[in-house]
Amino acid sequence: MVTNIMPIALAVVLASTAATAAAFQPTSFVRQRICVDSSLKATVDPDVVTKTEYQDICGVTFDDALLEQRLERTKFLYPKHVEVIEDLAPIADQMVDNILLETGDKAWQPQDYLPDMTKEDCMEQVKELREMAAGVPDDVLVVLIGDMVTEEALPTYQTLLNTFEGCDDPTGTSQTAWARWSRGWTSEENRHGDLLNKYLYLGGRCDMRSIEVTIQHLITSGFNPEAQKDPYRGFVYTSFQERATKISHGNVGKLAREAGDKNLQKICAIIAGDEGRHEKAYQRFVTEILQRDPDGLINVFGAMMRGQIVMPAELMTDGHDKKLYDNFSTVAQRLGVYTALDYADIIKHLVKTWDLEHLEGLGAEAEKEREYLCRLPDRYRKLAERSMNKAKKAGEVYEPQSFKWIHDRKA
Repeated sequence: MVTNIMPIALAVVLASTAATAAAFQPTSFVRQRICVDSSLKATVDPDVVTKTEYQDICGVTFDDALLEQRLERTKFLYPKHVEVIEDLAPIADQMVDNILLETGDKAWQPQDYLPDMTKEDCMEQVKELREMAAGVPDDVLVVLIGDMVTEEALPTYQTLLNTFEGCDDPTGTSQTAWARWSRGWTSEENRHGDLLNKYLYLGGRCDMRSIEVTIQHLITSGFNPEAQKDPYRGFVYTSFQERATKISHGNVGKLAREAGDKNLQKICAIIAGDEGRHEKAYQRFVTEILQRDPDGLINVFGAMMRGQIVMPAELMTDGHDKKLYDNFSTVAQRLGVYTALDYADIIKHLVKTWDLEHLEGLGAEAEKEREYLCRLPDRYRKLAERSMNKAKKAGEVYEPQSFKWIHDRKA
């Protein structure tokens, strides 16, 4: 029987031998080895230690460029994919300049769509917001809250971007094209949760603590979109998800307009606009990948569609309702905010955007995947319609569920 337990006598002999060998090593080597192992465990004040002394003692430098170079990965799970992603860096730079909006005073901010609490008539502004919000039905409110919770889990999504090989931000301030894109995208997305959160708070119809508990649970739980650190998978996923989010916010805005809440309509429209711009960027990245590695991208796309796109809020819970996500998504489906038909339409849109119908020169395996993908939208739509018709014929009656988000009212 093979065992991982080393005989005690042998261990003692090896330890003694190692100690003896260390005693005859040059002092500088021993010192350097010890410092390298421990230097990053303590903070060193650069005012009392020079760069030369620090590097001599610990083997690293204060220089940001050299530190970033040391942090660069040299081994990858997807080396060919990383090579393609590195070639796309100029495109990412263009997206930062052309897709992302200017930051600061020139960019829209949540406060632009909310009562100004510094004004003398601030309470009148809040009263007006509440009067319009009062007309929004509870089921629409539930979907809006679910969308807001999803947006507030932004830390999880930036973490995900940094797992895509070749797209990471090793120091947090790296000036690579992909690092700049990641931070710029995050800064724009951050406004969405902030704006929706404040709107719901001022509206006064929600249990904000329950919502906050849900947000904390979701960020703690995280989510796994099955990207597997692969940038190809990552950008196919974001191409799909950004469009899905745009559709959801846009449809909630339409329902808000029908309910007479012009404020909420504007809020949903500005957020959907952001999602639309981001969608175009991610889809452009995939277009560029297809031009450089069509077989690799098609095989990844096909594999992902044979599974199912994971929604980012699937692990949401308020600590009480174990089926919170299912109940929320059922309401969204019933209202037509986001349905199985939308899922099929997004696949169709991506197939058309990437012109898969006319993609040529693929290997045998990739060609099979291309044919599968081109047939998939219609097949998925037929299945969705069949399922919906079956439910209607069976006379299934929707049974409203209570949501702690709205003080246990049913929706």
